[in-house]
Amino acid sequence: MTHEDLDIAPRQLRRRPAGGRPLFRRDGLSGAAAPVRQRGGQRAGPARRRARRRGRRGAGDERRGPPPRCPPDPRGDPSGLDDPGQFTSAYDLALIARVCFADPTFRRYALTEQARIPAQPALRRQGFQIQNENQLIYRYPGALGGKTGFTDYARHTYVGAAQCGGRRLVVTLLGAEPRPMRGWEQGAALLDWGFSLPRDASVGRLVDPGETAANGAPVASPAVGAAVTPEPRAVAAHGVARPGWAASWPFVAAAAAVAGLLAAVLLHRRRRRA
Repeated sequence: MTHEDLDIAPRQLRRRPAGGRPLFRRDGLSGAAAPVRQRGGQRAGPARRRARRRGRRGAGDERRGPPPRCPPDPRGDPSGLDDPGQFTSAYDLALIARVCFADPTFRRYALTEQARIPAQPALRRQGFQIQNENQLIYRYPGALGGKTGFTDYARHTYVGAAQCGGRRLVVTLLGAEPRPMRGWEQGAALLDWGFSLPRDASVGRLVDPGETAANGAPVASPAVGAAVTPEPRAVAAHGVARPGWAASWPFVAAAAAVAGLLAAVLLHRRRRRA
């Protein structure tokens, strides 16, 4: 990103929330780098804040481990683009999504269908409109929003949430190739599966913010192999009356949806290879 990329006409500056809204509607991680760096330098500041927040939320899978032949960079890319040694898991994304969808401002942005980028007459740049690319909000009853994405390492990614019958579920996808089903369609299928289960069914659960294992480390995500057969388990108590979530809309079976995703992705890939 150069100074020319940020060349804005006088009186055309926007507050950060307004500038961030387009990122909810279209992929644009490069555009996220500017406000992140503004708040904490090039990389070190944002990396430290991310590490603290991950620890509070129990996101223990996101760590620095290099892909083959790539030296690790402990700072990570602040925009979310690929960086050597930077990776995460669907489980950790679900933990973060739970916090995001508990915020009414986030939900309002995620459900907005259109946004207008203003013109800059001094630079002879016309304004233009962008659309929300998350088809879930148009086609799935009770959708709360979500986000599409793509990087070379994670491939096609998707996060989506919906509420039905007093429950809110979140699905997260990594490596969600768009054929034969696009990411939002895979997410919708997983939401259907999650809502079809009994209210107390689960294959695990999302840890609560600040919860740690006995040794003091964040609780890790459940094993993929355990994600095939749901077992009855009361998880509603862990999702009721959390700040930002109404008690009548408990966050239930989100871990089941995430675990089901992992099993579905593996099964889908096996079928493609067969």
